[in-house]
Amino acid sequence: MGFMDAVLGRRKPVRPNLDALFALPSAALTLQASLDMQPTGRGSVAFRAPEGRAFADVEAEVRQLLDADGGPPVEVATDDFGFTWLVVRTEPVDLPAVVTDLHAVNTTLVEAGFGPQLLCSQASFTGPDAGTLALVYLYKRGTFYPFAPTGGEQRDNILELRVRDLLAGELPLEQDLSRWFAIWGAPGL
Repeated sequence: MGFMDAVLGRRKPVRPNLDALFALPSAALTLQASLDMQPTGRGSVAFRAPEGRAFADVEAEVRQLLDADGGPPVEVATDDFGFTWLVVRTEPVDLPAVVTDLHAVNTTLVEAGFGPQLLCSQASFTGPDAGTLALVYLYKRGTFYPFAPTGGEQRDNILELRVRDLLAGELPLEQDLSRWFAIWGAPGL
């Protein structure tokens, strides 16, 4: 960071810590004990897929890597905003395996030079009332936030704040609530 950056108030961006994803299984235990939220065995990584052969090769490598374990095949979906989502599933539900797959996707894309295209990763949970919750990892911020859609384009803000308070000591949580963006209809949610 140079002198002009300091004068103009620019800060170095937070470097993502992809290893923070490995804290999700212990956070899941807290969610199970406190709110009876169970992991669904699904998760996904969102990124802006650039055009070109290099990225197509990396995407094929990621799919081959994740499909090699004999589990359900990786799904690829595109949302209304043009983001590509790689969806991983485990049967039976195995959150540590989902986290390992999410970490592998993120790491492979970063190592291939496509880190700036990463948006977020999410692991989903379901509650006793069939409510849905996602713990979303913001790649560029290196933080998590809870997202609890209730149907349509409505969210359960009370549940999101409860989850934030429950997991405050377990995950690096996003403090700026304006960055808790909605991922309506995210594949894998």
